[in-house]
Amino acid sequence: MMKTEDLKLTREWDKTFPRSEKVEHRKVCFANHFGITLAGDLYSPKGAEGKLPALAVCGPFGACKEQSSGLYAQTMAERGFVALAFDPSFTGESGGFPRAMHSPDLDVEDFQAAVDYLSCHDLVDPERIGIIGICGWGGMALQTACIDTRVKATVTSTMYDMSRVAGNGYFDAADSEEARHQARLALNAQRTRDYQNGDYARAGGVVDPLPEDAPFFVKDYYDYYKTPRGYHPRSLNSNAGWTVNTGSSLMNMRLFTYAREIRGAVLMIHGEKAHSCYLSRDTYAAMVQDSKYAANKELMIIPGAVHTDLYDRTDIIPFDKMERFFRENLK
Repeated sequence: MMKTEDLKLTREWDKTFPRSEKVEHRKVCFANHFGITLAGDLYSPKGAEGKLPALAVCGPFGACKEQSSGLYAQTMAERGFVALAFDPSFTGESGGFPRAMHSPDLDVEDFQAAVDYLSCHDLVDPERIGIIGICGWGGMALQTACIDTRVKATVTSTMYDMSRVAGNGYFDAADSEEARHQARLALNAQRTRDYQNGDYARAGGVVDPLPEDAPFFVKDYYDYYKTPRGYHPRSLNSNAGWTVNTGSSLMNMRLFTYAREIRGAVLMIHGEKAHSCYLSRDTYAAMVQDSKYAANKELMIIPGAVHTDLYDRTDIIPFDKMERFFRENLK
């Protein structure tokens, strides 16, 4: 077993969703290849025996495992899977300093580290491992599927392509050389200020108080992250947010370069009314275009659903479809 840091983990149930009596839950730790210890919640069917299919779950971007990813993991455990929801490096209960930092290569590494852990677990069949990514971590899940051949099936839910949003702005409204240059000037000036101040400025989470003229998607985020529905004290989006410079690494690269080469199955799920739906539609179209592996790729659009409906609305999240998808592709 890889050496891990001694993390201080909360032992009481502090999730944003009720505990299931059908599932065993325990806290776990595992290390990524950069030596950062990650904290996870491992959910397994109560009384499980033998080798089971397993899922690594993460997201949304800036959330913690006590929010959506934990709900997804627990629900899939109720359906017969071992499921690991984890906090990414520098966030939640996971290790890494300074806090609230981010890099997309580390996101992929964290997903791969979760697959490492599951592959060596006594309850898990290492040939039947899938991953689920929610919101910005949907993009990171797809990026992980590009490189990790152990991942046999991938679900993205209400996916964000964070590199596109960082480089082009929301709805591609800042997709110009000049707009990106101005963003680079601001980010690099912030680096200098951070070094002078000896600390990293935080960008702030979801805006609070909510302006009356806020666009709907901001209201949608507020309704989840800033209300009892989804607020959590360890969630970046619910509190001080990422560091201001989080976007710099995302601006300087693009996800999904090799998405057409993903041989494993992919199910992309998005709400019809979500402000972010264009990201899944465009990514799916690019993934299957001229691909030899398009037959096991699927885009599922949920009628009438908005972005955060797929965070926690169990009457809207298509868990039946997800279960069928994983059972068909984790054989």
